[in-house]
Amino acid sequence: MPQGSSHRPHQVAVIVDEGTNPFEVGVATELFGLPRPELGLPGPLYEVTLCTPAPEIRMNHGFFTLTGVPDLDAVDRADTLVVPGRPDNVVPRAPAVLDAIRRAHARGARVMSFCTGTFALAEAGLLDGRRAATHWRWADSFRRLHPKVLLEPDVLFVDEGDLLTAAGSAAALDLGLYVWRRDHGAEIANHVSRRLVFAAHRDGGQRQFVERPVPDVRDESLAPLLEWAQERLGEPLTVADLAARARVSPATLHRRFRAQLGTTPLVWLTGERVALACRLIERGEERLDVVAARSGLGTAANLRNRLRRVTGLSPSAYRRRFGSGAGEALVS
Repeated sequence: MPQGSSHRPHQVAVIVDEGTNPFEVGVATELFGLPRPELGLPGPLYEVTLCTPAPEIRMNHGFFTLTGVPDLDAVDRADTLVVPGRPDNVVPRAPAVLDAIRRAHARGARVMSFCTGTFALAEAGLLDGRRAATHWRWADSFRRLHPKVLLEPDVLFVDEGDLLTAAGSAAALDLGLYVWRRDHGAEIANHVSRRLVFAAHRDGGQRQFVERPVPDVRDESLAPLLEWAQERLGEPLTVADLAARARVSPATLHRRFRAQLGTTPLVWLTGERVALACRLIERGEERLDVVAARSGLGTAANLRNRLRRVTGLSPSAYRRRFGSGAGEALVS
């Protein structure tokens, strides 16, 4: 995929079909279509084109009608194709829409779906035998219609390399920021998230949003504890330390993390440390032992293992791709 090089911007096409949810179209344009002078770059990293299968497209619930945008030929020039969702998921998509999705994927474009847009990718035959996410309310109907797809019901999004699927409308923001991070690194993704006033990375999954009885007594927010821990990632923090700070038992802390974040204290802490290590590498720190110590990952070997597990890259490869001193090698 193009990574915002000095050549043309990365081209993003958004298919707007009959009944498409306006919010998800807005998410795509907000994420990839706005100018970002705060990044201090000579030009945009992405350009967005909306495209439709008909001259007039009635949006979800008839909120408005979209006219005057390019037709589906725009898909054939896209590096990334975004397919938003719509509520009538049992109604087949237009053949022209499915053909455009297949063409984009066949020539190597990255294909992303938001919320129930996953139904369109599955209907196009792209997801058989692949992992995918969709909104929890439609998970059962998705399984009935597309039993060959490996649906992940408890996650916010799934990255299958060339196919990326977000679980819901707000999860489209999570996926979009993840794509910024994958394409351009954590530092730039953090700038984008701050402008959105949205977390650059939400731990947990959509399981925390599934309808369930409200408990009589709510657990206190974890926010103060998370902020405290984020300021001390280089220290030898343990789950026991977090529990002591919160003045609860480790078992109670574990339950609170599961309820509020959909993950465990240890997984959250490790994820924050890896994110900090990425930022340190991007800012030019070359010494692996220093990055490991300052991020709380301990050793260079553990850093290599954790970074590869999260990003798919070695520290040296990560720095070549995202660091300020491109092409230089990391040294231990």
